[in-house]
Amino acid sequence: GTPVNIIVGSHVWVEDPEVAWIHGQVAKISGQEAEIERNDGKKVVTKLSKLYPKDTEAPAGGVDDMTKLSYLHEPGVLENLRIRYELNEIYTYTGNILIAINPFQRLPHLYNQHMMQQYKGAPFGELSPHVFAVADVAYRAMIHEGKSNSILVSGESGAGKTETTKMLMQYLAFLGGRAATEGRTVEQQVLESNPVLEAFGNAKTVRNNNSSRFGKFVEIQFDKQGRISGAAIRTYLLERSRVCQVSDPERNYHCFYLLCAAPKEEIEKYKLDHPKSFHYLNQSKCYELVGVSDAHDYLATRRAMDVVGISKAEQEAIFRVVAAILHLGVILWHWKMHYVNVMITPEEVIKRSLDPLSAAVSRDGLAKTIYSRLFDCFEQFCINFTNEKLQQHFNQHVFKMEQEEYTKEEINWSYIEFVDNQDVLDLIEKKPGGIIALLDEACMFPKSTHETFSNKLYQTFKNNKRFIKPKLSRTNFTIAHYAGEVQYQSDQFLDKNKDYMVPEHQDLLGASKCSFVAGLFPPIPEETTKSSKFSSIGSRFKLQLQQLMETLNATEPHYVRCVKPNNLLKPAIFENQNIMQQLRCGGVLEAIRISCAGYPTRRAFFEFINRFGLLAPEVLEGSYDEKLVCEKILEKKGIKGFQLGKTKVFLRAGQMAELDAHRSEVLSTAARTIQRRTRTHIARKHLIALREATIYMQSFCRGRLACKLYVHMKREAAAVKIQRNARRFQASKTYNTLHRSVLVIQTGLRAMDARNKFRFRRQTKAATIIQARWRCHRASSFYRKLKRGTILAQCRLRGRIAKRELRKLKMAARETGALKEAKDKLEKQLEELTWRLQLEKRLRIDLEESKAQEIAKMQNLMEEMQKKVDETNALLVKEREAAKKAIEEAPPVIKETPVYVEDTKKLESLKEEVDSLKASLQNEQETSEDLRKKYAEAQESSEERRVKLEETEKRVHQLQESLHRLEEKMNNVESENKVLRQQAVSIAPNKFLSGRSRSIIQKIQDNNDIWLIGCRNSSTLLLLLQRTLKATGAAGMTPLRRRSFALLLIWKDVTGAKHTALYRISTMYWDDKYGTHLVSSDGDITEVFSEINDDTEIQDNGIYSNTEMMYLKRKIRLVFSSRLNKED
Repeated sequence: GTPVNIIVGSHVWVEDPEVAWIHGQVAKISGQEAEIERNDGKKVVTKLSKLYPKDTEAPAGGVDDMTKLSYLHEPGVLENLRIRYELNEIYTYTGNILIAINPFQRLPHLYNQHMMQQYKGAPFGELSPHVFAVADVAYRAMIHEGKSNSILVSGESGAGKTETTKMLMQYLAFLGGRAATEGRTVEQQVLESNPVLEAFGNAKTVRNNNSSRFGKFVEIQFDKQGRISGAAIRTYLLERSRVCQVSDPERNYHCFYLLCAAPKEEIEKYKLDHPKSFHYLNQSKCYELVGVSDAHDYLATRRAMDVVGISKAEQEAIFRVVAAILHLGVILWHWKMHYVNVMITPEEVIKRSLDPLSAAVSRDGLAKTIYSRLFDCFEQFCINFTNEKLQQHFNQHVFKMEQEEYTKEEINWSYIEFVDNQDVLDLIEKKPGGIIALLDEACMFPKSTHETFSNKLYQTFKNNKRFIKPKLSRTNFTIAHYAGEVQYQSDQFLDKNKDYMVPEHQDLLGASKCSFVAGLFPPIPEETTKSSKFSSIGSRFKLQLQQLMETLNATEPHYVRCVKPNNLLKPAIFENQNIMQQLRCGGVLEAIRISCAGYPTRRAFFEFINRFGLLAPEVLEGSYDEKLVCEKILEKKGIKGFQLGKTKVFLRAGQMAELDAHRSEVLSTAARTIQRRTRTHIARKHLIALREATIYMQSFCRGRLACKLYVHMKREAAAVKIQRNARRFQASKTYNTLHRSVLVIQTGLRAMDARNKFRFRRQTKAATIIQARWRCHRASSFYRKLKRGTILAQCRLRGRIAKRELRKLKMAARETGALKEAKDKLEKQLEELTWRLQLEKRLRIDLEESKAQEIAKMQNLMEEMQKKVDETNALLVKEREAAKKAIEEAPPVIKETPVYVEDTKKLESLKEEVDSLKASLQNEQETSEDLRKKYAEAQESSEERRVKLEETEKRVHQLQESLHRLEEKMNNVESENKVLRQQAVSIAPNKFLSGRSRSIIQKIQDNNDIWLIGCRNSSTLLLLLQRTLKATGAAGMTPLRRRSFALLLIWKDVTGAKHTALYRISTMYWDDKYGTHLVSSDGDITEVFSEINDDTEIQDNGIYSNTEMMYLKRKIRLVFSSRLNKED
């Protein structure tokens, strides 16, 4: 900006440390400083030279070519890119340079077949900017001019270079594709080479999940018809160190993880496992990528290798080499083991010991060599060297395009100075004295180290402004590249530059049985080994780069600059500072600066006149020459240094802003004049309107007065007329009322007479109709009754016949099954009752034997006790007789003698003994009496059991007889069934029966179902009888047994539906819920159920409701409860 084109009120861009540039408006100018009110509300003071004007008339959606910007400077470019990026317009031209901003999202509508067809053959700039347009221009130039063209895609990691290259190749394959054939086409092989190269040359970095770690040069060859005839892909600068060293959270090359995610059989074949088990992969904890399936990508890579033309054997060998590198990284060394390094010189073979660390370095070197040979590949240093070369090519090309533009318009121009990076290239590649030359020289001396190499660089380039020596480090150095200063660590420069391989490794791998591996390590020719010429990676890469530049210089270049909008790798985020830095490093701003150094602003004559014609309106009168008008406008405003071409006006930097300032002044003056004239016009218009309104008001007032007088006179005349008409109207009204009354009375009388006549006729007609209808109804009713009775009689007769036949069939069919079941059950019951009878007989015999033994024991005991009693009585009699005799023989005077005393004592003792014997005898007699009672009770019990056993035998005989009768009956039923089946064939089917017959048959079926339930209940009652007999047979063994429940008697006494209901309830009694164990005999059972069966409140109508069932249950409970109370 300059003080000339910056005035108060101008919209400008002011620098901001956070967002690079921010929009504001000049509030005040003081000398060379200006106070800016920014759009965020803040006010800042800055120098006028640091301000850039803002184009307030720029399109809302930006411009697709930034050379069309009125102000071609950094903030203008940045703002234009931001506006287009927010609209998902990721492509923008800067002349012939395409700027592509990575959207970080899929935009399929931009790359489909329809879009390719749109850009095919379209002139450059006619459609929106697109990578297809660049490819189409290069293709058309190649076809029409017969000259090779190149497209250079550049940008930092994550900017989208790989995807852009894919789109370019896809479009070129679309343009030069052949018709589908049986084999693989060249365009298919070119497109499918991308997945293969990505698998082996791409890896996850901090800034990009699919970062290309190599440079790629794709050469696509076309024939004269524009069809693809061949292709060649060359790779550069593979990052070899990534094979052995990976930092968290990055990953190694994709192919290692793809192979670890291969199908199970291939993992077993290559002896692989999870990536964390390999040293070259577990240095980082990142094993998987979000949204990426390694297993799916592995199969896709395999398919791509097939399309490219890699045979199955070669694919197998390639993945075996990849697996071998992983296994090589797992090799470890022990400190106590001895390792030898062999050095071969022309004079002798030198051997020296290696420590495990050196051995590990040698192992990693072998792994890197194998992988680089597999990929066919100095890393950051060489990459920046390449960028410098390409930047020089870019600068020269942009300057050339600028010159071509000036020549085309036939304007006078002079040399434009631009930033030339030749000094940086000389610093790196100059021979002798360049960094690469010094590095090769250091590698040729065995005693050289990275310290000596760094000191050599410090001494050689101490006066070079592009070379900077750090203050603290002794091995680092900094180079001021075109994009900025980059610091390098020379620790690994010597090792990385040596193109040297351990001879043992060379011999071992060259002698591999695998032809693919042996082909990677061909034998070294003797001339090469004997030659003293040193070969380094840096020198070889320098030669490759020189060849690449020669190839590019022989082509017509086209440039695509890829830009990464943010470091978060997320869509819809536009970081101004980051993008500005990329534009500077990519040379886009330098290209703009080169344009600004010449004539950055160029406008077509008609555009210039449309915008700035108001500065000299007098020259636009009549017919005019556009070029002459443009010159007069510029001369009138004192613009110097401009050029007029054939179709455009070329202005120096700042001249467009100066013209805009003059245009703003003219517009401001015109606006003030228009405002003044407008205000005058509005005031004059208001005065005229006010005068006209006053005249109108006066006329209106005079008119109102005349109208009022006219109305008064008109009302007076109307009043006279109204009075006259009112009197006439009153008389007419009275006459009309009287006339209408007479007419109404006459009409009413005539209507009354007509209604009476009509009513009489209608009643007569209705009576006739009623009589006719009644006679018809009576005859019809009689006919319907007669017909219904006839049909009903027929239906009942047919239903009765069908019911009888159906009952016979169903009863025969069901009775046969029931009788068979009953027969089987009765046979089982008979077997069980026979077994019970035998068991009862054995128990009775055992019981009688035990009772007989017990009675014999008791009789023996009583006889022994009787003997003892007799002996005691005899002894007592003897003692009494002896005492009596002694008394008789004694003298009359009784003297106490010792013998008498002794006898007295003896007598007393005998009395005591007699008393004890009496007591013992009494006890024995009581015991004998108890035993007699028990014996009598045992005899009674035995007699009862004998009676019951006889009853059981009788029942068994009865069941056997019943079984025989059932068998005979079943045979009869079977014979009857045969006859009934034959008769059933002749019975009319159900569909010929009427509705009444169907209902009768349905009732018959319901009754048959009830009968079937009764049959089933009878079988269940027989089963209960079996349980009763079991309980009776085991009565002697069960202390708390249940009384026999004579259910056969219930079956005889209870019939029909009441039998069914009583059976359903009786099955609930088996748990003695109602005390049925108190019913001890068949008579009691018969008495209980006769009380229930004789209940008149329960009608045996065949079907019982839930209420009647509940009543029946309650009745049974009351009967049993009353019997329980009686027992108590």
